Amino acid sequence: AFAPGDVVSGLLGVQEYCQAAAGLPGSRSLQKIDLTLGTPAQWLNVFGMPGMTAYFGLKDVGLPKAGQTLVVSGAAGAVGQTVGQLAKIWGMRVVGIAGGQAKCDWVVKELGFDACIDYKGGSVREGLKAHCPKGVDIYFDNVGGEILDHVLAKLAPKARIVICGAISQYNNLTAMQGPKNYMSLLVNRARMEGMVVFDYTERFPAAIAELAGYIRDGRLKTKEDI
Repeated sequence: AFAPGDVVSGLLGVQEYCQAAAGLPGSRSLQKIDLTLGTPAQWLNVFGMPGMTAYFGLKDVGLPKAGQTLVVSGAAGAVGQTVGQLAKIWGMRVVGIAGGQAKCDWVVKELGFDACIDYKGGSVREGLKAHCPKGVDIYFDNVGGEILDHVLAKLAPKARIVICGAISQYNNLTAMQGPKNYMSLLVNRARMEGMVVFDYTERFPAAIAELAGYIRDGRLKTKEDI
């Protein structure tokens, strides 16, 4: 299916060469990359797994509605930066949570978030109170732990929580910290749902085409470190 010179992407190892054939690990994931849409780096970011995670996690699990408030943790990360921008494109009010003033300034001034809470420089609880006076309608969770608890305490009725990751817990030497405020889900008739991006593989091409359109018209920006 490929010709010499094609650029391809796939779920392969950290390696210089691979042999691809039916039945070999990773072969089924190989896809040709259309470099007219973006650079190879963008195909590892907004057109790759991070971008697909943001798109389907927000659209299918978060169910965005114009005028509602979205909070995303890891806001300056590969997934978070796309989640916030898509939410703005789809008419939502967006509040990020990130570590450090430089990251917070970047997502607000460059990416167009409405606000960003610096969890290293202040209180997340107070930040949510200030920036989400009517509560949180969608929380896109990339970090878990204490920040998840803070957001649970600020849910709006019928809120949706997208469980994408829990980076604060991955390297724990003790038991993983689960949510303490989960009864807020009951009180607010809210729901919390996990998502795995590979469930949406067949729909990647349509999502990529939509994201490429947003990049062309300037509504979506990408940033990669190379």
